[in-house]
Amino acid sequence: MHFSLNFAPLVPYWPVFLEGAWLTLKMTVFAVVIGTVLGTLVAFAKRSRHRLLSRLCAIYIESVRNTPFLVQIFLLYFGLASMGVHLPTFTAAVLAMVINIGAYAAEIIRAGLESVPRGQIEAAECLGLSKWRIAWHVMLQPSIEKVYPSLTTQFILMMQASAIASQISAEELTAVANTVQSDTFRSLETYIVVAALYLALSLLVKLVAWAAGEYFFKRRRTVRRAAALTAQAARRRAAAVRAGHPNAPGASTGNATQRSAS
Repeated sequence: MHFSLNFAPLVPYWPVFLEGAWLTLKMTVFAVVIGTVLGTLVAFAKRSRHRLLSRLCAIYIESVRNTPFLVQIFLLYFGLASMGVHLPTFTAAVLAMVINIGAYAAEIIRAGLESVPRGQIEAAECLGLSKWRIAWHVMLQPSIEKVYPSLTTQFILMMQASAIASQISAEELTAVANTVQSDTFRSLETYIVVAALYLALSLLVKLVAWAAGEYFFKRRRTVRRAAALTAQAARRRAAAVRAGHPNAPGASTGNATQRSAS
């Protein structure tokens, strides 16, 4: 059987592919922003001293993390419709993504909060800082910086999971691909294009997340710059010692050692 790739039938559908990619990106942005805020609140609530609130947050997290995303989106779209609440497909998809990413982000952020030393919190309390300032400056900012790579990975996974929204007829990238391949009968070429678009979107999300991390986490830049300066100074000292420079640190130590040996 002879088969050759032919992307020519897909050329007229490029605007449709781009519209689907744009909708996927827009859904991801809404879900990431709102879901991260929700996850932060849930992470703090789970660590609270109110046992009922902590238990409710634990039930929410475990319920979301141990059920398929497809079931969650069906519950919101079809389940609410059976009770008379009809949500638009975009709203239902974004709401399901927010609920899903909120649970995963809550556990990631909670792990970061647990890594903050208790001594730092007690020191901030001794300085008279309010609970809100302690939560923001002493606990949340350092913990977010530590778990930021895990959060970024979760954002990308959520963007890829948005393909499930095609099951409720949301016109995102995967739904567009299903329509195009049924029109052109070029399934392989269609899904190669879709895979390339998802790859481009993932790289875009990574780039934006990296830029945001470089902008907000100033301590990271300071530490990296200090490490680079220290390494550069060490290389200069080593080069000066190898060249036998009399004023180089380490050269005088080597000369003194030679004199004592003689």
